[in-house]
Amino acid sequence: MKKGNLVFFGTAVILMILGWFSYDKITDDAYEGMTIIPEQQKDIPLYGGLKASRSQYEIEGDRWEDIYSFYLQELPKHGWKVEYIQSALDDEDEENDWSGFYSLWRKEGFEGELKISSHYQSFEEKTEVSFDKYPVIITTPWVKDTPANICIYATLEDSNCSKIIDKSKIIEIQSLINNAIDREKEDQLPNRKKASIIDFGGMEIKVYYESDKEIYFLSEKGWKVMKPEPTFFELTNLTP
Repeated sequence: MKKGNLVFFGTAVILMILGWFSYDKITDDAYEGMTIIPEQQKDIPLYGGLKASRSQYEIEGDRWEDIYSFYLQELPKHGWKVEYIQSALDDEDEENDWSGFYSLWRKEGFEGELKISSHYQSFEEKTEVSFDKYPVIITTPWVKDTPANICIYATLEDSNCSKIIDKSKIIEIQSLINNAIDREKEDQLPNRKKASIIDFGGMEIKVYYESDKEIYFLSEKGWKVMKPEPTFFELTNLTP
């Protein structure tokens, strides 16, 4: 093969490789920030004409009502059940100037919730649609009746407790624990430097905590987890 042909062939190969790389990079950029991609899911149809644009999809013109109707009809065919839906079509308040919808869907075997929302961007004359996958957050109230007082033991070994009789504080602590996120059974105790006990008049709740790490609660009802809320430590007088 002549030298000129070799140079031409080599240049062509390099251009092909660069082309593939550029295409992959553009494709990756188009889906950047998305938690779920409909094109990669067999059970999430994509409305015709929608084009990926980083964290959302776009289509020219005011098409949100067509998209709204499309997903109301098509998702149930793929086993999805709507958990929540709201649209501008249901809003009778004339002062609310918005064009779009918001919906949450669940399906057996799908870990989490599927959110599909859309709105018309009048300034740019295009409709934007977003698809997101969210974990299902469950919070089960542990303490239903507010006791007259609660006892807080600074450590698991303490026999003397710090009693709280302020009803407003008790209600706040009760609310924080009740609204903490349910957690599946732990195989072992959380790796936290500190552990205390809150006695809610018959229900003993162990608290595992450390500095700015998540707080774990353990009772006969199971496990809960909560962000290290400063309010919790202020109310209970526990030191993280």
